[in-house]
Amino acid sequence: MTNAAPAIGHPEFKARRERLLADLGCAVGVVLAGEADPSLHHPWKPHAHFEYLTGVTDEPGAMLLLDPANPVPAKRAVLLLKPLNPEAEKWDGFRHEIGSALKARTGFDTVMRTGMLGRLLLEATRRSRTLACLMPLSPWNAPVSGDLAILRAQAERVPGAAVQDRSDLLPRMRASKSAAEIACIREAGRITATGFEAAMRHMRAGMNEFDLQECVEHAYRTNGARELAFRTIAGGGFNATVLHYHANDQPLKDGELVVLDSGAKHAGYSADVTRTLPVSGRFTPRQRELYDLVLRAQAAAIAAIRPGVTLAQVDAAGRKVINDAGLGDAFIHGMGHHLGLETHDASPDAPLEVGAVITVEPGVYLPGESVGIRIEDDVAVTEDGHEVLTPAIPRTADEVERAMAR
Repeated sequence: MTNAAPAIGHPEFKARRERLLADLGCAVGVVLAGEADPSLHHPWKPHAHFEYLTGVTDEPGAMLLLDPANPVPAKRAVLLLKPLNPEAEKWDGFRHEIGSALKARTGFDTVMRTGMLGRLLLEATRRSRTLACLMPLSPWNAPVSGDLAILRAQAERVPGAAVQDRSDLLPRMRASKSAAEIACIREAGRITATGFEAAMRHMRAGMNEFDLQECVEHAYRTNGARELAFRTIAGGGFNATVLHYHANDQPLKDGELVVLDSGAKHAGYSADVTRTLPVSGRFTPRQRELYDLVLRAQAAAIAAIRPGVTLAQVDAAGRKVINDAGLGDAFIHGMGHHLGLETHDASPDAPLEVGAVITVEPGVYLPGESVGIRIEDDVAVTEDGHEVLTPAIPRTADEVERAMAR
C-alpha cells in the first residue's frame, strides 16, 4: 500500500484565513480569484492569493470577503461564487448549488453568490469604516487592482471610510511555508527528478530540443503531475546562453551543452530545477572547468542560507565565487527567488524565515564560446540552516556523466 500524495487540507486553509483576519484587526478586505478566459482556450488558474486562502481552484470570478469585526464568527470569512447559469454550464461543466455538500467541499461555513457582495460590503464598511487593499498594487500605467477599485467605490459611499494599503500581508504569509506546503514542493521535486532522469537517459546528438522537452514532460505526466511549473527551457549550444529561451526547435549537436530548466507542479506547488548536460555524455575540460565553477558558487550560496539572512546575502555569497574567477560579467541574473504556488512566488522585502523555500541558480553565459551553464535547486530554510528539496537529481559533473552513461 502506497502513501497518499501530500496535499493541503481544509483545516490549514481555515487557519490561514484566521491568521489574516487577526492581522487585519477591524479592516475589511476582498480577495479576488480572477476571471477565466471567455474563449476557454487556456486553463484557468485563480490568483495565488485566493488559492492560498481558499484552496478553491475551479470557480472563476469567485471572491473572498474578510470581515473581522462581524459579530457572527461564521460570517467573518465568506466565500462568494458566481451565480449558477444552467445554459452555460451545459457547455462548460455543471456546478454545485449552495448547500451542505458545497460547504463541505470548500471548507467554508458561509458560501453565498457574488451578487451579495454589495450588501455585505456596505454593512461591513459601516461597521468598521476601514477597508484594506490586499491584492498586489499596480504601477501607474496598468489598471487599478480589482479589490482597490471595489474598495474605493465603497469608501466613496460611506462617510468617514478609508482604504489602507495592506498588500504586504499575504506575501509575508506566503513566504514562510508550512510543513504541508514543503511536502508538496518536495513531491513536485520528486516528480521533476523523473523528468531529468529520462532526459539524461535518452538525450543524444541529432535529437531536437523539442524532443528533449517532450521526454521530460512525458515523465512528469506519467509520474503524477498534471501541470508544469513553467514552460520548459531546453537550449543547446548558443541557445543555452539565452536565459528564457523557449523556441526549443534546434537539433542537439555533439560536443555542446544543453541548459535544461524545468519543473513539475504538485497540488498547486512548483518545483524549479536546472541542470546543464553534455550532449555527448561527457564534459570537455573547458566545460567541466566552467561547470565546477558554477557548482562551487551554488554550494557557497546554499551554505549561506539560514533564518535571518536576506536573498541579497545569499546572492553575494555565491556571486563572490564567480566574481573571484573573473567571470562576474557572465553571471547576468539573480541568484534565486521564492518558490511556492507561483514559480516566482510572493517575495516580501524581508529576511528569510523558517519555512521559506527559495531557488539557488548561479550561472555563467559565454555567447562567444556558445556555452551557457546554470545549476539550480530548491532549498527550504530550516531552524538550523537549510534543506535541499531536490537532492535526487545528479548535480556534480561526475554524477551527471555517470547518470548519462547508464
